Amino acid sequence: MEATVGDKLLVHGRVVGIHDRVAEIIEVLGDSGEPPYRVRYEDDGHECLFSPGPDSVVRHLAAGPGQR
Repeated sequence: MEATVGDKLLVHGRVVGIHDRVAEIIEVLGDSGEPPYRVRYEDDGHECLFSPGPDSVVRHLAAGPGQR
């Protein structure tokens, strides 16, 4: 898994009644975009270190004009 600052991390709920959560990646601590990441959850603003598992998906920022 590779991510950059500003990407969104979608964490799927693993138990019935637990909703999916979205977090913004605010710092990449691994080499070449690898985990762990410092994230801020959108629903409550909580920040933590996170090493995503198979229940997580990175949503990359859309490249703007002149960006790759």
